[in-house]
Amino acid sequence: MDLGVFCPVVNNHNVASTNLNTFEPTWELNRDFVKLAEDAGFKFALSQVTLAGWGGKTQHWDKSLESFTLMSGLAAVTSKIRLYASVAVLTIPPPIVARMAVTIDDISGGRFGVNIVSGYNKKQYAQMGLWPGDEFFSTRYDYSAEYVQILKELWSTGESDFKGKYFEMNNCKLGPLPANDIEIVCAGASGRGLDFTAQYGDYSFLMPAGGADGVRQANTDLLEAGRRHGRDLESYILQMVILADTDEEAQAKIEHYKEGADMEALENALGDALADAAGTTAQRIGMLRESVFFGLNLIAGSPETVARQLQEIGEVEGTAGVMLTFDEPMNGLERFCAEVMPRLEGAASPA
Repeated sequence: MDLGVFCPVVNNHNVASTNLNTFEPTWELNRDFVKLAEDAGFKFALSQVTLAGWGGKTQHWDKSLESFTLMSGLAAVTSKIRLYASVAVLTIPPPIVARMAVTIDDISGGRFGVNIVSGYNKKQYAQMGLWPGDEFFSTRYDYSAEYVQILKELWSTGESDFKGKYFEMNNCKLGPLPANDIEIVCAGASGRGLDFTAQYGDYSFLMPAGGADGVRQANTDLLEAGRRHGRDLESYILQMVILADTDEEAQAKIEHYKEGADMEALENALGDALADAAGTTAQRIGMLRESVFFGLNLIAGSPETVARQLQEIGEVEGTAGVMLTFDEPMNGLERFCAEVMPRLEGAASPA
């Protein structure tokens, strides 16, 4: 089971609570966080793309680092861990992303991949005048499919004459070519999103509820989508870890965060999600009113409990690994490395 980390590139990351020890998204924090993960044997790190926050008392996600430039910096100060940057496809033309990716692939020595974010969030794009209209909710994966085809053409041949509904390349050139395969990952959860991944992605980041049983169903859906396109796919499962000495103390920590829930930020996030006519994103985020963790699934408890639950997820067919996020990034990761990793069978270990 590969272990990965979700970089803390937004303020307060995935806990919208006034009872959180708040933190800013800085280069130093992300550098130290990813280097700690690498030293402990984690296999990959991913940074999200966020272009507008949710406000509220905590100004949740109102502060964020840019994904590609951050991963370029991390590529220069790490040597083993694989790095994934995220692109919101409406914001950067594919030939520019292709060139950026080749540059970071060179800096990292072949440890770089791109996370395709098709983007349901109208607010993030409308503020910059980039929202093409609400029909994009239903066509975003068609748009992304053309986007990725151009990336792959440029990376494989150094040129593209792609002609589609959304993009037109005219003898577009790229050089030098990447010395290594640049992986494509994505996190679409709808049937169309899984189909997109099955056609163009190397891995899918999934956020199923229900522990190992939920992961089993999500992986089954992904595997079936892959078979329709003659491809074998695996998933990375995103989980938030909340550690304490005992299960009871971990649950008390969760309740403490809920007591300080920033409901204004959560309401803002839910309202934007409901604008997605396709419904899938709204369904996933619909529980936000009851959660300060932005719809993420929790693994909470003592080190023994956390290790057991992770082991169960890792043993589900189709799971390549788990990507972890923590309520308090450095404290959570440090404790996980010291107390949970030694209890995991077959997990990554330091070189």
